[in-house]
Amino acid sequence: MENNESPEHLELRRSEGLEVRWRGGKKSFFPIAFLRRMSPSADARAIRESLAVNPLTVLTSSPSQLPLEALTAELVGNYAVRIRFNDGHDTGLFSWKYLHEIDPTTEK
Repeated sequence: MENNESPEHLELRRSEGLEVRWRGGKKSFFPIAFLRRMSPSADARAIRESLAVNPLTVLTSSPSQLPLEALTAELVGNYAVRIRFNDGHDTGLFSWKYLHEIDPTTEK
């Protein structure tokens, strides 16, 4: 992994998002709802695949869990961060590579 691919600093703003300052100076911001929707977990991936096939797929959510927030962000080794959301979701590991791939601040 190149030096500029790993983060130098992570800042979790529970109701807003995750700010990442990458080695090399680039900054990225991932809104909380975006992170939850793009979670690399198997269940979130399955939902994204269902939506790709049928955009009218009904998603379930609990009104008691709104607004969505991140409760914690925990480093996993030197390669990822696990984010626990207030809807109980905490199974996705956001690797540095994956965060680069889904970075909403980068033009594709």
